Amino acid sequence: MLPPLPRFPRILARSTLAALALMALGAAALASSDDAWEAFRADVEAKCFAAAETMFETATATVDPFGSQSYGLALVRGTARGADAEIMAICVYDKQAKTVEIGGELPAGAEE
Repeated sequence: MLPPLPRFPRILARSTLAALALMALGAAALASSDDAWEAFRADVEAKCFAAAETMFETATATVDPFGSQSYGLALVRGTARGADAEIMAICVYDKQAKTVEIGGELPAGAEE
């Protein structure tokens, strides 16, 4: 049988184990947080496309990665339905209600 470790090395060993455990938990939390943000972005994109379906023949969406405190935000761009014009619209996603509202048609080249 080994003799017991002096007090200081035991404390150091416990502290090291505790730090390693916290780092492992932190990595797991970060991974699930990344997954949650990815799911959030996918939901914003899908709901914005659905809301803008009547406006666009074809469209792409640029989703703000995290949105604001209360809202997800996306810029939807593409070809106007029934026309050759390129347009865009702003889409706002309510994070609590998980609903969207789409703004009016904006010319894609607008710099105003």
